[in-house]
Amino acid sequence: MLHRCKTALLCATLALADAAAAASPPAQLWFDDFSYLAAQELAQGGWTVRTAAGHPGVPGANWSAEAVSLLDDPDQRGNRLLRLAARTDGTPAGTTQAQLCHARKYLEGTYAARVRFRDQPSSGADGDPVVQTFYAVSPLRFDFDPEFSEIDWEYLPNGGWGSERTRLYGITWQTVRVEPWQAHNQSHEEFASVDGWHLLVMQVAGGRTRHYLDGRLLAEHGGRNYPVVPMTVSFNLWFSPGGLMAPSAEPRLYEQDVDWVFHARGQVLSPQQVMRQVQALRKRGVSRLDDVPAAEPPLPSRCDF
Repeated sequence: MLHRCKTALLCATLALADAAAAASPPAQLWFDDFSYLAAQELAQGGWTVRTAAGHPGVPGANWSAEAVSLLDDPDQRGNRLLRLAARTDGTPAGTTQAQLCHARKYLEGTYAARVRFRDQPSSGADGDPVVQTFYAVSPLRFDFDPEFSEIDWEYLPNGGWGSERTRLYGITWQTVRVEPWQAHNQSHEEFASVDGWHLLVMQVAGGRTRHYLDGRLLAEHGGRNYPVVPMTVSFNLWFSPGGLMAPSAEPRLYEQDVDWVFHARGQVLSPQQVMRQVQALRKRGVSRLDDVPAAEPPLPSRCDF
C-alpha cells in the first residue's frame, strides 16, 4: 500500500478508490511516453513549445523551441525521453528557458509523470536558482483572477525566492498578482534533495488536491485553493529572477528529463494504480493515447504562463 493516511476516514476513502479503479479501468485517459523521433513531431501529440516572452523567470530571457528535444534513454534500450534545457551566462540576453504545454482541457482526476530532476548543471559552474517543474495551469486573465487554477511541483536545487535551501514544493493555487508579487495558495516544502528519477502524482477530486512523491503523500490542500476551470498540463525549466550568478564567458546548462505523462479524467488513482496503467499501456505497445475530450466550448491552449 503506497498511501500514508492521516486519518482512518482518509484511509478508508483511498482504499475504496483503489478498489473502484482496479475494478473499472479509467475510461478517459491521456498518455504520452515521448517516443517522437524529433521535437518537431510534438505538435502531432497536441503539444505546444513555448516561444512567447513573459512570466515566469528572468525578465528579458528567451523562451526557445530549441530548448526542447527528444533523445534515446541511455538506461533503457528503445525508450525515448523528453529533455528541457535552460542556459544562462548570467545576463537576461544570454538566458534561455524551456516550456512545453498540452491542450487546456484537464481538471478533476489524476495527473502523473515520471521526471528526472537534477541538482547540478550538465555543464558550467553550479549555483543559479533553477526551477524544475511539472504542473497544470489556467490563464491568469487579470490580477487576483478568481477563476485562476494551478497545481504544481517545483524543485529548486539551488534555492531561490529568498532562501538558499534545496527544496521541493507541492502547491495548489487560489489566485495571484504577478507584479508586484502577491500569491494566495497552499504549499508544502520538502527540504531535501530529490536528484534523480521520481514518480510525481497529483490528485484533484472532491474539493481536495493531493501530492504524492514516489508513492508517499506529501501534501493535501483544499478550500478556496481547489482548481475550478480546465487547465493545460505543462513542464518548464526556468530561473528565479534576481538570483543568477555573476555573468561568465562560460554558460551554464541545466537539464530536466521526462519519461512519460499521464492523466485519468475524473478518477482518483493511487500511485500504484497509475504505474499499473502505464505498464499495461506500454506492454500493449501504446506510446500515445488521448481519450480526454476537449473542453466544451473549446478553450485556447496558450503556452505563455
